[in-house]
Amino acid sequence: PNEVNAHPHMDGKKKLAVVHNGIIENYRELKKFLISKGHVFLSETDTEVLPHLFSEFYEGDLEEAVLKGLALVEGAYGICVVHEDHPDLILGARKGSPLILGIGEDEKFLVSDISAIVAYTRNVIFLDDGELAVITPETFKTIKIASRETVKKTIEPIFWDIEQIEKKGFDHFMLKEIFEQPETLRDTLRGRIIPKEGKIKLGGIPLSAKDIREINRIVYIACGTSWHAGILGRYLMEELARIYCEKEYASEFRYRSPIIGPQDLFITLSQSGETADTLAALRLVKERGSSVYGITNVVGSSIARETDAGIYTHAGPEIGVASTKAFTSQMVVVTMLAIHFASANNSISETAAIRMVSALDTLPALVQEVLGENEIIKKIALKYKNSTNALYLGRGLNYPVALEGALKLKEISYIHAEGYPAAEMKHGPIALIDENMPCFVLATKDPVYDKVLSNIKEIKARKGKVIAIATRGDEDIREMVDDVIYVPATDFHIQPIINTIPLQLIAYYIAVERGLDVDKPRNLAKSVTVE
Repeated sequence: PNEVNAHPHMDGKKKLAVVHNGIIENYRELKKFLISKGHVFLSETDTEVLPHLFSEFYEGDLEEAVLKGLALVEGAYGICVVHEDHPDLILGARKGSPLILGIGEDEKFLVSDISAIVAYTRNVIFLDDGELAVITPETFKTIKIASRETVKKTIEPIFWDIEQIEKKGFDHFMLKEIFEQPETLRDTLRGRIIPKEGKIKLGGIPLSAKDIREINRIVYIACGTSWHAGILGRYLMEELARIYCEKEYASEFRYRSPIIGPQDLFITLSQSGETADTLAALRLVKERGSSVYGITNVVGSSIARETDAGIYTHAGPEIGVASTKAFTSQMVVVTMLAIHFASANNSISETAAIRMVSALDTLPALVQEVLGENEIIKKIALKYKNSTNALYLGRGLNYPVALEGALKLKEISYIHAEGYPAAEMKHGPIALIDENMPCFVLATKDPVYDKVLSNIKEIKARKGKVIAIATRGDEDIREMVDDVIYVPATDFHIQPIINTIPLQLIAYYIAVERGLDVDKPRNLAKSVTVE
């Protein structure tokens, strides 16, 4: 990154400017063409071809110039275009990258994320791929780029509160969002559980018990943190519902000739609903004629609009780049799905269903208890602020929590961290363990608890530092480890959600102590809208 490559980019006359999200795949060919026409480029970025391209076709009509230029562009883009000769005109176009038109009183906005305009308007239009918005302070129209037909769009309300995008006394959005989790989990669960009956109600899933029993395979598709939620979803779906389930990186799925069957159900996970690789995988599944559902946090997002059905997580706007509350809400949703499908399949008893749904009901209060240990967790975290490497270990349902803990640490503290199934430690990572290596081990009471204790002994035998996340009241483990963070006990299927909270706080406090910007870590974006 440097100033020359920074947006906006201008044409040679410094009259036409463009800002752009995405990647222009044929920019080299376009650049050669434009250089042959006498255009001079100043930067190394693909975006700069756009203002020069539009300028090449400009003869007084900006809309016509942009339409002609976009006809030659290959790749993904969400763009805004302005011209000195048209001070009251902004053009916006999208293909594979989100673009939202905000409608205020005698003012309009073009943004890639709703949170940018909540303070100014609650009325929006979601542009679809291949559309161009032509806006002035008083008017707007939307047309199809290819056919130039006018498209009638619906203005949709958004229900976010301005307070949700303010820090409200917290030092960082990330810390605020960690502490919001008791409330966001209540919002995720609200109206969806009947604890006394052990039932789950998911209005966004239009499947009868018969439909569920006829599913051949379920595939979770996601990237990053959402992929970790997909792993938990896979484990729970197979254990509880006894339905064959897989999890896929969206970026790998679409390029490996995947098998997509008519009785398969694909479920995409994305906080923003705009993750480019996940959207591309979704579209591939739809092209092949299979069902695809979505789990997303943003109402009206591309995934919400393009999937056949789905579930909103209702976590509210998440400003911090490193996901916290959106992740735990995703964990709750995949847990509810597994219980719901298990009930339809008659693969769990009513007693088991009541136990798990009741555990979900008490989850927000238990998370609040963990947050009450904030100062203890902070004190432990600061012991390891100067580490250069870290290992996160978990078995069974805690394995995806270990992956997420490692990701959080590396995202915001820039410490190299790896998440591993605890038993796999001896197949490689054990070679790294010494007195300088902190190992964060998820060791709450569950069916593999004794196995995890054996893994802890192996680490200590090699002088490694062990920080255990353990069940409250487990005094035996205190004698085995260097530090212990206690969490309240619940049904072991729900326990991973609680175990996630201390790892979020550990990453946060280490990053803050290292003087880093936890809300905007380097090289990362909140919504990854390019492949």
